[in-house]
Amino acid sequence: MSTATINTRIDSNLKHQAEAIFSEIGLSTSQAIRLFYRQTVQSGGLPFQPDYNLPRETLEAIRESEEGKLTEITMDGLRAMFHADD
Repeated sequence: MSTATINTRIDSNLKHQAEAIFSEIGLSTSQAIRLFYRQTVQSGGLPFQPDYNLPRETLEAIRESEEGKLTEITMDGLRAMFHADD
């Protein structure tokens, strides 16, 4: 098995808080990240429901997308929507 290195920037306060939790449950940061990746692959998506702090309309659009209820629109249709009052 070959390995890869991941480099990312994260708020230092968040990093310390997460590492304290990992330590409490006996995981290193690397082990926790590997676990997250495995669970993501196994579930075919995020292994948890994100707690979005987004506007209601955005959350509804996400839910519709997950349920396959989105309507396709062409660029011409989009332009027509924006210029409907012209």
